[in-house]
Amino acid sequence: MLNPLRRFRAVRPVPGPPPPDGEVLLDARGLTKSYAGADGELPVLAGVDLRVRAGEIVAVLGRSGSGKSTLLRCLAGLIAPSSGTVSYRGAPLTGANQGTAMVFQTFALLPWLTVQQNVELGLEARGISARRRTEAARQAIDLIGLDGFESAYPKELSGGMRQRVGFARALVVEPDVLLMDEPFSALDVLTAENLRGELLELWESGLFPTRAIVLVTHNIEEAVLLADRIVVLGARPGTIHTTFEAGLERPRDRQSAAFAGLTDRVYRTMTGRTGGAEAARPGLAGTPLPEAGVDGLAGLADLLAHRGGGCELVELAEDLGLELDGLLPLADALELLGLAEAGETDLVLTGLGTAFAEADVRGAKRIFAEAVREVPLVRLIITSLQENPGGTVRAAALTELLGRHYTSEQVVRQLETATDWGRYAELFAYDADRRAYRLEERGLSAP
Repeated sequence: MLNPLRRFRAVRPVPGPPPPDGEVLLDARGLTKSYAGADGELPVLAGVDLRVRAGEIVAVLGRSGSGKSTLLRCLAGLIAPSSGTVSYRGAPLTGANQGTAMVFQTFALLPWLTVQQNVELGLEARGISARRRTEAARQAIDLIGLDGFESAYPKELSGGMRQRVGFARALVVEPDVLLMDEPFSALDVLTAENLRGELLELWESGLFPTRAIVLVTHNIEEAVLLADRIVVLGARPGTIHTTFEAGLERPRDRQSAAFAGLTDRVYRTMTGRTGGAEAARPGLAGTPLPEAGVDGLAGLADLLAHRGGGCELVELAEDLGLELDGLLPLADALELLGLAEAGETDLVLTGLGTAFAEADVRGAKRIFAEAVREVPLVRLIITSLQENPGGTVRAAALTELLGRHYTSEQVVRQLETATDWGRYAELFAYDADRRAYRLEERGLSAP
C-alpha cells in the first residue's frame, strides 16, 4: 500500500514531531489495582508512578501477568484504580479519559459497520454532527492510507487493513495521548513492520494529531525502535522495575552498537538476569507457570543440543526469524524443569536436558515425567488423584483453588500448561468433555 505521507507532503509543510515541551499530560500516582479473588483481593498493580509528557513515545514492557494492559486501561479511565490516582492535565479522572484514545490488539471493529462507520463511532459518542463526522472520518481514513475502502466491511479487509481502521478510529478524535495495546502482535511480521514504519513517519512528519503515545508491547526490539522512554514492569503485582531513556536518534539503525546495547540491557532486565539467574520455581501462590507447550520445549532443547548445548537467546531468535519474547516462556520452562540453566543472556542445557534432547520418544517422556513431577500444580493433581483411588478430580476444584492466587485468565493458562505437561508425561489423563482428571493406568511409571 502506498505511503499516505507522499500526498500530504505535497500540499502542506512538514513541521516535524511534536516538541517535547515537558507538559505532563497523564500522571499516575500510587496507582494500585486489585481484583476480587476467593480469598480476598488479587493485586495486579501496586504503587505505580508514571508520567507521560507531551512530545514523547513511552513503551511499557513486562512479562505476562505484569499488569501492562491493566495499566493502560487505568490511564484511559476504562478501569478505576483500587487506590492512587490517574490525572489528565492535572485533573483526576472520574470516568473515561476524553484526552486519550485506544488502539487494541484484536482490532475491536464492529463487523456489521463499514470502515467509514467504524471510524465515526468515537465522534458519534461525543455528539459530533453527522456532517462533521463524515468529513473528519474521511480525512482520518485518507491519512492512514485506506481511502477507497470507506464502504468496505471488516470481513473484506486483511489484518493490516483492519488495524489501520483501528488507528483511524483512534486518531479521528484527535486525542492528546494515543494508547496502544500490543497493536502489531496479531499481524504477520511484514505487515507489522510496515505499520510500525508508517506510524513513525506520521509521528515525525507532524501530521499525527496527537501529542504523546503510550505503547504496551511484549516485543523488546519494537520498544527500542519506537520509544523515547521504556518502562519495564515487574510482576506479581506489577510495579515499575526500571526505566530506560532511549537516547537514540531517528531513524534508528537496528544494526548499530547503541541499538544492540540498549536492547541487551532491556532484555537482561526483562528476564530478571541482571546479576545472576532467578531460580524461581513457581508454586501455587508464586510465579505463574510459563506458557510453554511440550513440542516447543522439546524443539528448543533440540536446537540447543545442536549448538553445542547452549547459545544466546537473542542470537537464536534472530536465526529462527522469531521474536525474542516468544522464546522466553520456553527458556523459563526448561529452567524450571531442571533441563537448562540460564545466564545473563544465554541458555545452556544441563546434563538432564542433554539426555532429554538426545533420547528417543519413550526415553524423553520418562525424563520429562520425572522433571514435571516437581512442578507444584502437576504434583497437586497427582496427589489429589492418589488420595481418591479409582476416582477423578474435576478441573473446577483446581480452578477454585488457583482462583485464590491468580486472575481468571491466569487460572485458565495455568491449567492448560499443567494439563499439557502431565498428559505428555503420561502421569494422568484428562477428559475434556467432563473436565476431569484421572490417573493414567498405562503410565510410564507408577505415580
